[in-house]
Amino acid sequence: MTEPRLKTSLWISAQIRLCDLSFMPAVVARRGDSDAGQVMVLRNLLDGTFELFARTTDLDGGSAWRCASGPDPVDYTTASKLIAREADFDPDIWVLEIEDRDRRYELDAPVI
Repeated sequence: MTEPRLKTSLWISAQIRLCDLSFMPAVVARRGDSDAGQVMVLRNLLDGTFELFARTTDLDGGSAWRCASGPDPVDYTTASKLIAREADFDPDIWVLEIEDRDRRYELDAPVI
């Protein structure tokens, strides 16, 4: 059984507020379905590289994240291509971009 979820638009708003409280600029780079759109978090490391995370579920049906950009940070062109590929599969995705040089932003579930 899967756990109940917030509407995606509400989750995004909450994450932007959390980033504001931590003085980390965050913007919605792509707006998806407000009720149940897939979420990707693009962490801008402010050195020309990015990390891209996509929300997923673990084997038990719980929330988790996967590092869609791989183990090493990628450039903006590569991150954009990964987002475009995901959008081709699911046009309702959200992309939240966070400026986070020190990797202080914490995802709300484990990265698997």
